[in-house]
Amino acid sequence: MKNILVIEDDERVSDVIRAYLEREGYNVQITAKGMEGIEIERKSEIDLIILDLMLPDISGEEVCRIIRQNSDVHIFMLTAKSSLSEKIEGLNMGADEYLVKPFSPRELTARVNALFRRIVKDNEDSNFYDDGKLKINYDKRTVKLNGDEIYLTPNEFSILYALAANKGKVLSREQLIDKVFGFDFTGYDRTIDVHIKNIRKKIEEDTKNPKYILTVTKAGYKFGGEN
Repeated sequence: MKNILVIEDDERVSDVIRAYLEREGYNVQITAKGMEGIEIERKSEIDLIILDLMLPDISGEEVCRIIRQNSDVHIFMLTAKSSLSEKIEGLNMGADEYLVKPFSPRELTARVNALFRRIVKDNEDSNFYDDGKLKINYDKRTVKLNGDEIYLTPNEFSILYALAANKGKVLSREQLIDKVFGFDFTGYDRTIDVHIKNIRKKIEEDTKNPKYILTVTKAGYKFGGEN
């Protein structure tokens, strides 16, 4: 059973989320405060956090930043902020999904189900990449650079995995969205660019002259590493 933590101060919203997710068989914990949510995540085996940005003690953005320092748990952000720049900011902070209020609880449930289906598929289709410097373990979903573990968000890892698994093949933004987010993704294709930028910061020595994630002008991206 997957464990989901909902950090949301609107009791009506959290109760609806709980009802829909428990109906799908998930174990759901709820807190209205950001700091309490951080402690729960630290002490418990949480598979997904559904995080509201407007909290009574600290902002959801700060909660995300603190959790991302030591954890790659999946994070869905819930917010009334709907501009593209605000969505990109959320992704840069480490969010994996961004849902704008008011949202459909059925859509949220569908996205949660799709997330866990992708995780199962990744585990079934596991592989291993190691060039002596960059090491990608698909079973454990870990990445090491020069022996040090690099923390990638779940979506960042899935993008890196998709590119490495199709080494040498150019994948368009649309293809990456389909592989990572699913065909029902309703965001912007430039979301991929934001994630690529973040991955490069973490694994490339020179982000202006990347070795692993290469841009193919007007086509997409491809993996340039060699075993």
